[in-house]
Amino acid sequence: MGQLAAAVMRAFALGMWGAVLLQSSLSGRLDLLLSGVFHPLVALSGVALLLLAGLLLRGQESPAPSRRQAIPKIWWLSAAVALLVLAIPPNPSFSTLTANRPAELGDETELSFVLPPAQRSLTDWVRLLRSQPDPSLYAGDPVRISGFVLPQPGEPPQLARLLVRCCLADATPVGLPVRWPAGRPPRVDQWLAVEGTMAIEERDGQSRSVVLAQRITPIARPKRPLEP
Repeated sequence: MGQLAAAVMRAFALGMWGAVLLQSSLSGRLDLLLSGVFHPLVALSGVALLLLAGLLLRGQESPAPSRRQAIPKIWWLSAAVALLVLAIPPNPSFSTLTANRPAELGDETELSFVLPPAQRSLTDWVRLLRSQPDPSLYAGDPVRISGFVLPQPGEPPQLARLLVRCCLADATPVGLPVRWPAGRPPRVDQWLAVEGTMAIEERDGQSRSVVLAQRITPIARPKRPLEP
């Protein structure tokens, strides 16, 4: 029975990881970890692991007699980790994730279409300002953006978003400087919707665009906080 028990444990561990992948795809967990384009692939991988686990169990219905065999500890550990992943939902701190990430957009600053000011997301504004950095072009424009509060060394925190091509491993933070109301410092990692206007400020001898926050509303973290 040792061989049968080892085979059952192996199938159970594979099945648990299949359940992790499938449940993460269906529940929205992956929206916190992975670009949406890869979600179907993860779901299919979960189904494949569940089918493989079923095939392993079916192949052990009538095992040949064998001497007692210990179940490898790696299968116990693998199944335990899968159970923990199912039980504990991910809750990443976006400000911590961005601490050592370069805020470089590369060729993505090349724009082929520009939305009206009130319709631009935070990411749209960042790309526009990096493509055409003259702050006088945007002074007085209305701003309606949302994001999480990202601390900045030596200056007020920004409102930011995370861009991903694949997953959190390649996440790139993008943020806008905000002139917050006096006496109301925002909490790090808090998600806010900000309405205001774009203005010009001088910092380190250079002019830059800054959002004059006129209305600040705490919001829940979006179901899909990562942007492509």
